Amino acid sequence: MTAVADIAPDIAPAGRSHRSRLPRMLRYLVMTIAAVLTGFPFYAMLIIALKPPTAPIRLPGSLAPWPLTLDSIQAALAGGDVLRWTLNSVVYSVGSTVAVVVLASLAGYAFAKKRFPGRNAIFWGILSMLMIPYHVTLIPLFILVAQVGGINTLWGMILPTLANVHALFLIRQFVMGIPDEIIDAARMDGAGELRVYWSIVLPLIRPILATAALFVFLWHWNDFLWPLVVGQDESMRTLTVGVAGLRQQVSQLPLEMAGAVLAFLPILIVYLLAQRHFMQAAMMSGLKG
Repeated sequence: MTAVADIAPDIAPAGRSHRSRLPRMLRYLVMTIAAVLTGFPFYAMLIIALKPPTAPIRLPGSLAPWPLTLDSIQAALAGGDVLRWTLNSVVYSVGSTVAVVVLASLAGYAFAKKRFPGRNAIFWGILSMLMIPYHVTLIPLFILVAQVGGINTLWGMILPTLANVHALFLIRQFVMGIPDEIIDAARMDGAGELRVYWSIVLPLIRPILATAALFVFLWHWNDFLWPLVVGQDESMRTLTVGVAGLRQQVSQLPLEMAGAVLAFLPILIVYLLAQRHFMQAAMMSGLKG
C-alpha cells in the first residue's frame, strides 16, 4: 500500500500535464488553420500575378508556384500611368495622414485636458458625426469642392478628409490616461500650452499616434469613391482607381492580379513599419483598462 501511495502522486501530475497540453495544442491548431485561411487569398493573388500574362488560369492547378515570371507585373506597369497614379496615392494618403494626425492630436489634447464651457457637448456633437453615413455627405462635399476649384486637384481630395472623428476619439481617450500631475508640473515650470503639447504630450502618445496614422493611411490608400469623383482626369487618378480602370482594359487575370499586388505592397510595407507601435498602443491600452 505504501508503494502504491508513493507512486500515485507521480502518476497524477503527469496525467494532468497531458490533459493541460490538449487545450494548448487545440488553440495552436485553430490559430494555424485561421492563419492559413487568412493568408491563402494573398498567396493566390501573388502566385497568379507572377504567371505569364497569357497563361490560362485553371484552379487549383494554377496555384502551383511554378512557372513564375515578372512579365505580368511589367505589363501592368506599362499598361497605364501607374507611376503617376502611385504618386497621386502617396501624396493623397501621406498628406491626409499627416494633417489628420496633427489636427486630431491637438483636438484630442484639448478635449482631454483643457477645461472650457461646453467641452463635453462639443465633443459628443463631433462624435455623433459617426452616425452619418459617408455616402450622404458625398454630393454636398463634391459641390463645395467644385465651387472652390478643387476638382482634379490633390488638395481637393485631401481637404474634406481632414476632420477624422475616429482619430480624434482614439487620441482623446489615450490622452485622458496621462496623469494631470505631469502636465501641471510642466505648466508650473512656465511651459505654455504648445510646449506642453510638443514636449510632454506628443512623446507619451506616440504609440496611439502611430496606430491612428496606420488606420488613416490604410483608409486613404484604399479609398476609391472620393478619388474617383474628384480626380476625373486620368492623370489625377489614384492607384486604386487606376487599377480598377486597368481591369476594364485587359481581360487577363494575371494582369489584374499584378495590378492588385502593386496596390497592396505599399500597405504591407507601412503595416510592417508601424506594427511595433501598433502592438505597443494595444498593450498600453490594455494596461490602462
